[in-house]
Amino acid sequence: MKEIIRKPSAWIPIAMSMAAIVLLFSYLALFGNVQNEDEGTAAHLFQFLMGGQLPIILFFTIKWLPQKPKQTLIVLALQFFAAALAFAPIYILEM
Repeated sequence: MKEIIRKPSAWIPIAMSMAAIVLLFSYLALFGNVQNEDEGTAAHLFQFLMGGQLPIILFFTIKWLPQKPKQTLIVLALQFFAAALAFAPIYILEM
């Protein structure tokens, strides 16, 4: 497991989700849950961070699933969990 999690395509999506969480909570701390007509820079950065993970995750899956299926599925579950954590406040706060 240690070998595969050290691959950039394994940990970068998790780091991007964590960066999106930090961005979200920083925005909420500074501005609160304000509904604007325009989404703003923070929303666009959040979308870029979350959407940018998809090609990296796809590459990771194609490269490592045939070689190490069990470890790959564990890392994919971690990536999914990190993304779900990033989207949870948006769903809960109805942003």
